[in-house]
Amino acid sequence: MLNYLPVYLANSLFLTLLIEIAVALLIKIRKPKDLANVALVNLLTNPIVVSATFLTGFFFGSDARLIATIALELAAFLTEALIYRKTLTAKRINPFLISLILNASSYFLGEVINMFIYN
Repeated sequence: MLNYLPVYLANSLFLTLLIEIAVALLIKIRKPKDLANVALVNLLTNPIVVSATFLTGFFFGSDARLIATIALELAAFLTEALIYRKTLTAKRINPFLISLILNASSYFLGEVINMFIYN
């Protein structure tokens, strides 16, 4: 099962980038620099969150995975919001709200897609 981690990471990152860039466009973040920032921030946070939750579930079970998921998603949300506050030129939307919308979208749509792929 551990040898599946790289494929799981790649799929998760691809879906996250696809969903978050699409949602960013929907909330009128359109400047190429801002869209690149959304992608780069996810290149930083997504592999950490996904691999840590995957490994937590593998070694400690589903209850520990749930706790790790909540803690790591919260950390990713805050990290991304702080980075967006410094880097995004789209100032009409609060960077914490942007981070919340993008992360919630990718998390919940990712969960729905994963139900179809992995179940």
